Amino acid sequence: MATASGIHVVVATDGSKQSLAAAKHLLTFADPTRISDVSVVGVVSPYASVAFADDISQGSSDRTFREAAEDAVATVAAVFDGWGPTVHRRIRSGSPANEIVKAAGALGAGLVVVASGSRGLSATVLLGSTAQRVQHSAPCPVLVVRPTRKPKKA
Repeated sequence: MATASGIHVVVATDGSKQSLAAAKHLLTFADPTRISDVSVVGVVSPYASVAFADDISQGSSDRTFREAAEDAVATVAAVFDGWGPTVHRRIRSGSPANEIVKAAGALGAGLVVVASGSRGLSATVLLGSTAQRVQHSAPCPVLVVRPTRKPKKA
C-alpha cells in the first residue's frame, strides 16, 4: 500500500537462481527511502508434480514443498537485510501467478518484482509464463527481470 513513507513492493520467488537475481536487481536502482515494505512471496502449488524448486538455499533435499518454499523465501528476504524497508516473508498456496496477483492486491502493492524464464522453455510452453500472467493481471506496475545473457565471444 502506498503510504506517506513509501510503497509496498512484492518480490516473488520460485526458489530459482533467477528469482534471487531479480530481488538483487531491485537493490541496484530502487531508493529504499521511498519503499516502506518488501514482502517476499513464495507460492506452493498443491497440484505441482515436482517440488518447489529451491536452487538458492542450503536446505536438505528431503524437505516438504512448504519447507523448501520457506527456505527460498528466507534466502531472498536476506537480500534486503539492512536495506531499510520492513521485510515480510509470505508463503501462499495455489496457482503462482494468481497468488502473486492476489498478494499484490491484498497488500496494496505499488510494485511487483518477478523473474522471467526461471523455469526453462518446456515449463513456459506447457504452463504459460507466470511472469506474463502477473504482468497482465497485477493491480500495479510489474518489473519483469529477464536472465542476464552471457556476452558472446568474438
